[in-house]
Amino acid sequence: MKFTLSWLREHLSGTYTLDDVTGALNRIGFEVEGVEDKAAKLKGFSIAYVISAEKHPNADKLRVCMVDTGQGEPVQVVCGAPNARTGMKSVFSPPGTYIPGKDITLGIGSIRGVESRGMLCSAAELQLSEDHDGIIDLPDDAPVGATYVDWIGAGDPVIEIAVTPNRADGLGIHGLARDLAAAGIGTLVDDAIVPVAGSFPCPVTVTIADDAPCPAFALRLIRGVKNGPSPDWVQAKLRAIGLRPINALVDVTNLLTFDQNRPLHVFDAGKVHGDLVVRRARAGETLLALDGKTYALDETMCVIADDKAVESLAGIMGGEESGCDEATVDVLVESALWEPINIAQTGRKLGINSDARFRFERGVDPAFTVPGLELATRLILEFCGGEPSEVALAGAIPDTTRTIAFPLTLTEKLAGLVADDAEQVGVLTRLGFKVSGTSGTVGVIPPSWRGDIEGKADLVEEVVRIIGLDRVPATPFPRDETARQPVLTTLQLRTRKAKRALAARGLVEAVTWSFVPKASAELFGGGQPELALANPIAADLSDMRPSLLPGLIRSGQANADRGTGDAALFEVGQVFKGDRPQDQFICATGIRRAFAKPSGAGRHWSGKTAPVDAFDAKADALAVLAACGAPVANLQISTDAPSWFHPGRSGSFRLGANVIGHFGELHPALLEALDVEGPLVGFEIVLDKIPEPKAKATRVKPSLDLSSFQPVERDFAFVVARGVNAGDIVKAVAGVDRKLITAVNVFDVYEGPGIDADKKSVALSVTLQPREKTLTDAEIEAVAGKIVADVTKKTGATLRG
Repeated sequence: MKFTLSWLREHLSGTYTLDDVTGALNRIGFEVEGVEDKAAKLKGFSIAYVISAEKHPNADKLRVCMVDTGQGEPVQVVCGAPNARTGMKSVFSPPGTYIPGKDITLGIGSIRGVESRGMLCSAAELQLSEDHDGIIDLPDDAPVGATYVDWIGAGDPVIEIAVTPNRADGLGIHGLARDLAAAGIGTLVDDAIVPVAGSFPCPVTVTIADDAPCPAFALRLIRGVKNGPSPDWVQAKLRAIGLRPINALVDVTNLLTFDQNRPLHVFDAGKVHGDLVVRRARAGETLLALDGKTYALDETMCVIADDKAVESLAGIMGGEESGCDEATVDVLVESALWEPINIAQTGRKLGINSDARFRFERGVDPAFTVPGLELATRLILEFCGGEPSEVALAGAIPDTTRTIAFPLTLTEKLAGLVADDAEQVGVLTRLGFKVSGTSGTVGVIPPSWRGDIEGKADLVEEVVRIIGLDRVPATPFPRDETARQPVLTTLQLRTRKAKRALAARGLVEAVTWSFVPKASAELFGGGQPELALANPIAADLSDMRPSLLPGLIRSGQANADRGTGDAALFEVGQVFKGDRPQDQFICATGIRRAFAKPSGAGRHWSGKTAPVDAFDAKADALAVLAACGAPVANLQISTDAPSWFHPGRSGSFRLGANVIGHFGELHPALLEALDVEGPLVGFEIVLDKIPEPKAKATRVKPSLDLSSFQPVERDFAFVVARGVNAGDIVKAVAGVDRKLITAVNVFDVYEGPGIDADKKSVALSVTLQPREKTLTDAEIEAVAGKIVADVTKKTGATLRG
């Protein structure tokens, strides 16, 4: 939402500065996104007199001008504008001036061998209009040497604010002025709108179909108008906020859209065939809209039609066929109410973003429907003349009156703000609320333009934002036992720990869309109808994601396409297996690509660099599980990873039947389907499925338990069938004596000469840590013998000779 400071002053009298306005807007909930101060931007441009304009000696289309800038000696300027001539006054910019329309800083130059010490400017170069056909031609009474922007009064600051969806009244300058006045900035100018008496009945009738999403439709004919350019002050207002003036009739509707948050539409009555009907569109109907595009309509859309065809897309955009131009003599002015949801759905379906749609889908003031039409009528008569008809109203203006019982003590209870009853009543009254009572519990009737006010808490919010959050006292948090109770859930703690663990392993956090293309969702076990979005923000973001991997894989490839191939990314977020609450999970997921090893990414002179493999993904996953408190020692690893992982180079983490996650190399067919290059490995851990930790009797950490005896390491090499998992051997060894055996590590796997073709050799290092006494050789041999016996019994392995 944009507006100028002078425009605001028309609705807000008093003495205040630009800083006062921007500060107050931020305080009351309208965030100021920017202020464009043209006076500061164009202060270097002055009015100058062209003493002479002679033909350039080396170019037919250039002129060498001697310019009196009012600052001393005349300045030589080379100008290519066709209207440059002796005796004219124009706008001059000296060297060192920034030209906003060309995004350059002017310097002393030589053009075709002739020095130029400045520039005569067009309106487009100053970004005052789109006119770039020639330099600005000023009247004879323009004062030479004066600052141009001050002389024309265009040095008006333009303020841009963000308006939240619930505050539709803030999309009109009058509504902003009301809130600012309530906050103590100026006094609201709230003149009553005097109805314009009609000279004859409106000859065009309006019928609203029973299923049309239109509560009310007001119409008036003005005949004998003389359409043309709107007054300069109207054009200046519209240009300042980025709108292009069209003609007086259309400019009136644009002016009231921003001034009063009341979108209207004008039809050329001579192009309307018969009466108007508001109805649903019919299959096969089309509309050539004012933006020059033809739109295919369907039965969900609301239109305004005459006896011949559709004339307008209700509440969004008018049609080209009935548009007003300079030949318009009779004009129909429409002011209607439309159901916000239908406007939003139609606009999104057709991809039309108009100022009218933006306001109607948020809700306009229903009570201003007819007054808005009266105000538009008065402006049209002032600009174009004509004779108005009486107002024809179809439907009925909805009665939005509702009374809220508001205990004034609730403000302190909910917000901690201490304000006396009179102050609170005064705030609500200045905002347009009708308050009955002065203390205790008062009755409050919200104004018609505040459809967002539904209950008592909303009224508290109004009081707090106008009085100011700075009045809410800073209260220290109580420092007792209850204050130190944990406030984060187990899942929230796991989310934080997972992020820290993965960041510590060199992965970079990514935040990807929760939506993926349907084809990608199907590749990762999703794509169910209930997970398809009814209104996707883009065609390739149509389904809720069943996994975080699609987004991370796409991000990894995007990095590679831009020269960063060694990408290591992770994300902790929601995945969706169905549309029920229990089908939504929090996952910690990561990928590694190319040479992004945990030890460091990229190639190195000191040795051959290997690409990422499944064991890198497994190590990342185990780091997450350990950080989140999973019983890592009890995990089983199976080879039944989902189909998007490479078979034989992937695995799943299990605790019995509970599958906690997966890891491994991504399937080549998947990469091909996604148009992604490998190597690429990844993992997925479902944080919700990690078992809850056992409650501890105390939060005090146990004492450090270190053995004073020397640990013993023994190596074993077993020959086993190739189908036996090394993890089964490790599990068998560890189970021999869980107190004495503290570590079992696989350090070699061999297949080749000396070993049968259907077997392999697996070598392990076993650490024995005595705690009561030093182990004797006999005790060590006894443990070793038991290890060999148990491994042989459970896996069929034999000790390698």
